[in-house]
Amino acid sequence: MRRPHLPAWLPLDPYVLALLATVGLAALLPARGTASTLADGASTAAVALLFFLYGARLSTREALDGLRHWRLHLTVLACTFLLFPVLGLAARLLVPALLTQPLHDGLLFLCLVPSTIQSSIAFTSIARGNVPAAICAGSFSSLAGILLTPLLAAGLLGGDAGGFSADSLLKICFQLLLPFLLGQSLRRWVGGFLVRRKKVLGYVDRGSILLVVYAAFSAGMVAGIWHQVSVPRLGALMLVESVLLTVMLLGTWYGAKRLGFGRADRIAIQFAGSKKSLAAGLPMASVLFGPQASLAVLPLMLFHQMQLMVCAVLARRRARDPEAVAQARAEHRATTPAGAELPAPAVTDVSPPVQHPAPRGR
Repeated sequence: MRRPHLPAWLPLDPYVLALLATVGLAALLPARGTASTLADGASTAAVALLFFLYGARLSTREALDGLRHWRLHLTVLACTFLLFPVLGLAARLLVPALLTQPLHDGLLFLCLVPSTIQSSIAFTSIARGNVPAAICAGSFSSLAGILLTPLLAAGLLGGDAGGFSADSLLKICFQLLLPFLLGQSLRRWVGGFLVRRKKVLGYVDRGSILLVVYAAFSAGMVAGIWHQVSVPRLGALMLVESVLLTVMLLGTWYGAKRLGFGRADRIAIQFAGSKKSLAAGLPMASVLFGPQASLAVLPLMLFHQMQLMVCAVLARRRARDPEAVAQARAEHRATTPAGAELPAPAVTDVSPPVQHPAPRGR
């Protein structure tokens, strides 16, 4: 008996459900006292491990090879660390009519975190875009975000970002940058080991994020932060984020066209330049915001699921474009033996020629 499948246009990521369950657990059973100290220590260790794994997995050779697409990468970086922050600052006009000041701080922080990697690659592949460019663009964005996100948070959020100071900068260096560089330096010896154990590595990766979420939301529950958020404010936040995502999706697509990029590159720019990484943002928020992290990451968690659902629909539509159908026919001709009958690819078949991991919001 075949298992029932969810509609293709409704990608309910099990990991998102796990995140919501973790938030629920923190609401019902928040860590207090000694348990809170242990949770904070485990969360700090998990964040360091997470960025060590990032460093160990990022291929320096692939990153250097991707430099030949420098115009595309600069475009994605400009969208991620320039256009997004400008829109986040403009949203300050919505305070206090639609957003509270803490929710706007979280929205602005969302605009400062780097782009995703896995979901950008997966959606670019489904839409038959430039997958190697998406890989490099996501990797460069994540690498740049280790430095740019804290610096932008210091300049734009100031004291709201946990009282950013020289001490917090050192904390970021020791907790985020140093493990990343250590992973890069040891990649020659541990990179192959990690590649062979992708499934186990994925559990460690996602488990670390769940631990960070539990510690952050537990601290928020103990501090009574959630009394500051009402249902109408949450609805207003979702409306603002839907507008933000729409502006970025349209801006990256038509802006890349004006810059002279081809269809494949425009797809990579759209999916890499319009999304934000939950995996990178949560650890950074725990360092930058401290006890206020739970409220600060709420906009990012909502935006994460929204971008997955919208981009899944958009990627499938992109795959049905006439150019994508022509590309699919060319791929069939290239792989069909001479003299064999050449069936036309179905327009409804939107699966990429090379399978990639399902998007996890990175």
